[in-house]
Formats: sequence, C-alpha cells, structure tokens
Amino acid sequence: MADPVGLPVAGGKPVQVSFEFFPPKTEKMEQSLWSCVQRLAPLEPRFFSVTYGAGGTTRERTHATVLRIHQDTGREVAAHLTCVGASRDEVDAVARRYHQAGIRHIVALRGDPPQGAEGYRAHPDGYATAADLVAGLKRVGDFEISVAAFPEVHPEATSAAADLTNLKRKVDAGASRAITQFFFDVDVFLRFRDRARAAGITVPIVPGILPVMNFARVIEFAKTCGASVPPWMARLFDGLDNDEDTRRLVAATVAAEQCRLLSAHGVEHFHFYTLNRADLSYAICHILGVRQAAAQSPRLSVAQS
Repeated sequence: MADPVGLPVAGGKPVQVSFEFFPPKTEKMEQSLWSCVQRLAPLEPRFFSVTYGAGGTTRERTHATVLRIHQDTGREVAAHLTCVGASRDEVDAVARRYHQAGIRHIVALRGDPPQGAEGYRAHPDGYATAADLVAGLKRVGDFEISVAAFPEVHPEATSAAADLTNLKRKVDAGASRAITQFFFDVDVFLRFRDRARAAGITVPIVPGILPVMNFARVIEFAKTCGASVPPWMARLFDGLDNDEDTRRLVAATVAAEQCRLLSAHGVEHFHFYTLNRADLSYAICHILGVRQAAAQSPRLSVAQS
C-alpha cells in the first residue's frame, strides 16, 4: 500500500515541481502575483517560469518579473522567449540581458501570432522556428533550455508525426527538457511519451498540470491550444459555477488524481500552470508530499511589493 502522506515515485526519488506565472498588468494583479510567489517559494520548486508575449511592453514586464522573483526568492527562474515580433539581434539582446543578470534558464517558444493576425509569420530578420531560437540561444550563452511539447498535437501541425519531428529538432538544437501543454487524460500523456521515446527523444518530458479554477475558462483555453476536455470533467464540474468552495475541492481532487496516476508511471516532475493563484497548486503539492520545511520561512514579504 502506498504511503498516504505522499505519492510514491519510481525509484523512490522525491517529487519535483515547478510553477508558471504571467507578468502582471495592474497593481492589483501584481499584489496577487507576489502573494502567489510568497506562498509557493518555500516549497523549493525546481524553478519558476514567467510567460512572455510579443511587443516591448510585455517583454519588459516579463523581464522585471523574472528578475524580481530571482532576487527576492533565490530560486531558479526560467524566462520565456519567443520568435514573434522581433529580429534575431533583438532576441539575442534580451537573452544577453538575462544572462548578465544571472538568469540561466530559458523557455524557448515559437510563440503565437499577434491578436488579429491570420496566422504565424516569422519576422523577416528573426528566428523562424523554436528550433532556430534554441540554437541561437545556445550561441548567446550557457543556457538551460526548456521547450514546449503537445501531447494532443499542436493545432497548426500537419500531423502527429510532423509535430514529433519538430520537437526532435528542438531537442537536437540543444533543449534539455520538454514541458507539455496541459491535458486531463493521463493515457494521452503516456502514449505521447512512448511515441517521443520511439522517435529518439530522450530528454525529460514534464507534464503540464492545469488546476481547474474556472471550467468555462478551461474550455476556452483548450479550444485555442488543441487540448481535449473529457466528458467526465464536464459532469464533475456541472452545477458548480456558483459554488466556489466545492469547485475548488473537486479541482484539487482531479489534479491530485492525475498526478497520482502519472507518478505511478514514473513521472517525477510536475509543472503547474498557476494562473497567478497559489491555493490549488499548493494543496496539490501537499498531497504530493512537497511541503515547506517546518523551520523554513518565506524569504519574500508581500510588504516588499
């Protein structure tokens, strides 16, 4: 029988977790983000990551958020970088700024087309693909590089095989880890991992876990990224739109069961899409056995924000 205090992991290795945030746009959102960081930092995550969008404003918000988390928590932070809307020189300059500031981990992504655009078009002087970006970043500095993977196939990919070939290009260019888009059917991830290994992709494939705080919003997310939402999830969350307490209990249970099943198949690292809220991710980590040491106290104070 498994230890009820924490989930068993293949080989007895401890569970690793990482948490993803997006840069805040308003003062209220900033307070929410730093409260989230303060709650999760004592769990000693493998790293935090901060998302990124095209355009100077988002770029600067991401940069400021990355540096502050790194400075205030002392934890590793992975900065997202994309190919969208910037030349190679501009992207390289951003990467060098990170390197000079002590940031050594980049999540390299092709990126989504700007809102209103009909499809992705590479910048005429930019990196055309995520694989090109990975190779370019390796020339800039000694970065650890994570890339995206899609268990249910990228919505723009011509086939599952072509999508895997693209992932292999990113790994061959120097990526050391793949983090998946969120999914809810564990078998989807396991089949994808098997296909990736058969294709010669040997780097760790980390499952992206999205705790369901708002089911309608999850449906919208899923439509844009090609993820499926199983019918059983709709039944679980049916009637809970105005019952936040029960919805949170159900959400934590669903994600914890997902992690339990993945753990039983050898997964040792879980990446949480927090949406800048700590409560569900913290609860799930507690179930996983990832907990703050009794004598440890958070380094970051909300008063600092």
